[in-house]
Amino acid sequence: MNVVEKLKIAIIGYGNIGKYAVEAVKSAADMELVGIVRRSGEVPAGVDVPVTDDISKLGKVDAAILCTPTRSVEGYALQCLKLGISTVDSYDIHSTIYELQMTLDIAAKAGGAASIISAGWDPGTDSVVRAIMLASAPNGLTYTDFGPGMSMGHTVAAKAINGVQNALSMTMPMGYGVHRRDVYIETQPGADFEKVKADLLADPYFTLDETHVYKVDDVNTLIDRGHGVNMVRRGGAGKTQNQFLQWKMSIDNPALTSQIMVACARAAVKQQPGAYTMLEFPLIDMLPGCKEDLIRKLV
Repeated sequence: MNVVEKLKIAIIGYGNIGKYAVEAVKSAADMELVGIVRRSGEVPAGVDVPVTDDISKLGKVDAAILCTPTRSVEGYALQCLKLGISTVDSYDIHSTIYELQMTLDIAAKAGGAASIISAGWDPGTDSVVRAIMLASAPNGLTYTDFGPGMSMGHTVAAKAINGVQNALSMTMPMGYGVHRRDVYIETQPGADFEKVKADLLADPYFTLDETHVYKVDDVNTLIDRGHGVNMVRRGGAGKTQNQFLQWKMSIDNPALTSQIMVACARAAVKQQPGAYTMLEFPLIDMLPGCKEDLIRKLV
């Protein structure tokens, strides 16, 4: 009987997504968590795997799951790909995804590894659903409504504003793809709230949507990581009109994001060197098990 070697997985970052990614990797029968990378190198309470400040200290790693803020993804990915380690990230600045892909594609091919970018639920699985909807009804419009719920990317961006001690960004759906951002912040002692607010509103994360900023005493009393999406497409297939397609879910945001990233780590090691979005590799590569069994079960 052949024993299949488990994929050796490292997790970079140990925030909300990183903690759930640890659980997801440990729950995967075909994976082994070989370590966690943190800037501080400190071992969090309850962690029973090696923790380091540099992935090169972990020995053999097949794939690294980048549970870092979006604006840190490129640097960590380039470091891993140079070492021949495949990467998965949840980069979520839609307008610059293609540019990131082109940059990481060069590094991945040079390092002989694969990089799967923007592997969350939006961008990510929602991107795949949008493609299926477009194929099903080529003529028409797709509307994506998020929330109501906590946006991790926008929350991280708000926390990075000078003068912010803690923050929460909520996505509020207004209908037909229009959203409002409600941002709650605790300011640092001595910080000018109006200056903080102006800087936040000027950040590219918040310039595309109506954004309201509120000062609060304790952000932690407001946090709920629940989120969701309702995506619909109305259009035509051939000469047939009135086709209506819908995708709807209610989720724990970091838990689902991390689970998708872990599935994409499985897919990454099956790809030729290069950088990919979730539109560009077979979905079956995300699943553990025998191809024949999966086809018989799912098709």
